[in-house]
Amino acid sequence: MAIVTLRELLPQAQAKGCAVGSFNAADHSMAEAILQASAELSSPVILSVAEVHFRYLDVPAFLRYLRDRAESLRIPVVIHLDHGTRLETIQQGLDLGFSSVMIDGSALPYSENAALTKRVVQLAHKYGASVEAELGHVEGGEGNLTDGTEVDPANFTDPSQAAQFVAETNVDALAVSIGTVHGPYRGEPKLELGLLAEIRAQTAVPLVLHGGSGLSAQDFRNAIAGGITKVNFFTENSLAGVGAVRSLLGQGRPVGYPDLIAAAKAQMKAVVAQQIEVFGTEKLKG
Repeated sequence: MAIVTLRELLPQAQAKGCAVGSFNAADHSMAEAILQASAELSSPVILSVAEVHFRYLDVPAFLRYLRDRAESLRIPVVIHLDHGTRLETIQQGLDLGFSSVMIDGSALPYSENAALTKRVVQLAHKYGASVEAELGHVEGGEGNLTDGTEVDPANFTDPSQAAQFVAETNVDALAVSIGTVHGPYRGEPKLELGLLAEIRAQTAVPLVLHGGSGLSAQDFRNAIAGGITKVNFFTENSLAGVGAVRSLLGQGRPVGYPDLIAAAKAQMKAVVAQQIEVFGTEKLKG
């Protein structure tokens, strides 16, 4: 099936009251775990590659592989550049064939974030690609798997600013800060569902939840019922793969490198399948 954009996929999720998982891949085995789980469940998927993970990859070769694999499947696949922070990265991603990009200017003052996002939207739409941006700021470093992070309510998304931001930029999807963090969560997660309702009332653009680590299945379902249609998911999947490797090594028997890859991939595939069920993405089958 054809590679698609957020602009094509997320309105369908809005209409069906579900969300689509955006699963990050930092290598081929992670990508295969994500794509195989999605294909076996006949579920659309957003396969993401974060700018912070580019250093691990031959990015042009990896994108050729991702596009070939996506086009071989019978499900819609968005190939998404996650957390691009520089215009140069966005341009590179568009030239390489990402069907969607995220420009993350959330650490910038509002006016600079809006101006940068508007510029990226104008550029990406010329390629036929969709654009996600972030307003407010989700704490924690992208790719951070060691240090726990606390929520700062001062960085929550302002509903009236969200409406203004979407109108100014024409962005296709908006990531919001409502109580999550990137990487491990310090303390007990508490989603501000009232704030999410206010944001949803102010703008019709598809909303995105970043930093789902530590959230329960019910937390995710509550967020989706409140208007979230894209959920980013990486940390717990990455840790699950590492856990599978540790478990295999802990058995005290000789193992080869391929055994480690297979164990990690199988565990990550199971996690992706579980999250697809939680997000209700099966509503988009067919």
